[in-house]
Amino acid sequence: MRQLKKRLYDIIFEADTPAGKAFDVALLCVIVVSVILVMLESVAAVYADYRVLLRTAEWIITAIFTVEYLLRIWVVKKPLRYIFSFFGIIDFLAVIPAYIGLVVAGSHSLMVIRVLRLLRVFRILKLTRYTQAGRTITQALWASRAKISVFILSVAIIAVIMGTVVYMVEGAQSGFTSIPLSIYWAIVTLTTVGYGDLSPVTPLGQFIASIIMVMGYAIIVVPTGIVTAEMIKTQALTNTQVCPSCLFDRHDDDALFCKKCGARLHEV
Repeated sequence: MRQLKKRLYDIIFEADTPAGKAFDVALLCVIVVSVILVMLESVAAVYADYRVLLRTAEWIITAIFTVEYLLRIWVVKKPLRYIFSFFGIIDFLAVIPAYIGLVVAGSHSLMVIRVLRLLRVFRILKLTRYTQAGRTITQALWASRAKISVFILSVAIIAVIMGTVVYMVEGAQSGFTSIPLSIYWAIVTLTTVGYGDLSPVTPLGQFIASIIMVMGYAIIVVPTGIVTAEMIKTQALTNTQVCPSCLFDRHDDDALFCKKCGARLHEV
């Protein structure tokens, strides 16, 4: 039994072996097919003609993800750590909507079931586990979370101030009937979206709008620079070893022990 668990662990959590690579590729294909099925179900004409086929395919995919989820829990050394990890939660969201849909019944609950079924689109987040580029971006975003939070707060402050100023300058006669509505306009303008549903008509208001637009172009570059700097600092690792104890996955190629918890690698 111990050897079986170790073999399954190497296949599921590692990608250095042919079996591990084949498992990852197969699961990638299943994830993509699953997301496509969710999208097709939202098309009324397709769903009406192929309802049975779509439901059958969905349950087959749900069964595959369920087996995968249970196997991951079984082979890891500390199941709870995996269950409450980011990918553990994503794996749980990939399977639970289908089963909740079986329990929740009644016409008044149709909307709830619909929302739960749409949660299946979270399966696409499972893709980041199997791509080195996705893992690099995830690490860079997490490392720059403090800077990005300060940046978002700064943008929010600018939007509140500029929205309030435009509200005082333009007033209700120009369509700026409240400060929240003016802040919405400031956010749309600052992000260079420009829906066109609101626009200042006074020369001073248009001047302020011009300043906000120019600021918007300058602000766009900031988060890109923050994340790019963190990506450069993030070492591009080709090692796919995952610690069976803490699930840490950024080890050196010659590592024998986990650099985070000290557990021996390749041990179940």
